[in-house]
Amino acid sequence: MVHELAEYERAPQDCHLTVEQLHEALFTDRPALYGHVAIGDTGEPIGMMLWFLNFSTWNGVHGIYLEDLYVRPDFRGSGAGKALLATLARICVERGYSRLEWWVLHWNPAREFYHAIGAAAMDEWLPYRLTGAPLARLAEAVGPGIDAVEQGGPHDLAATP
Repeated sequence: MVHELAEYERAPQDCHLTVEQLHEALFTDRPALYGHVAIGDTGEPIGMMLWFLNFSTWNGVHGIYLEDLYVRPDFRGSGAGKALLATLARICVERGYSRLEWWVLHWNPAREFYHAIGAAAMDEWLPYRLTGAPLARLAEAVGPGIDAVEQGGPHDLAATP
């Protein structure tokens, strides 16, 4: 369904996820990615969401970042999307997380639904992203006499048993 979502978002050429990569991210001893699947009346998957934890330094607690929410076209309006979001809201409340966040393309009609459930657009914040060559250049840029020492966790969660 991630590839279906990429098609819907008009960027299928940008989606390179493999089944193996998704399995490795979800099904490890210490996953960095979590997911849920909405199942229809006949037992078939009709929607899904993938999410991970973030952390609010201002509130001092975790939150959830919803990376992907997708409901197959024939099931939009069925309540599957709301059920998936309600599941994440319940996890936030039960675990004391302070927020549930996600990004939405400007043209996506689901924005009306998000407003209807009380979600607020964060239009004062602008997303930034580093990829490709700029990411590699920054990774090589080390300031003289400055060391950034990692604290609080494993360097590579995927390699940690």
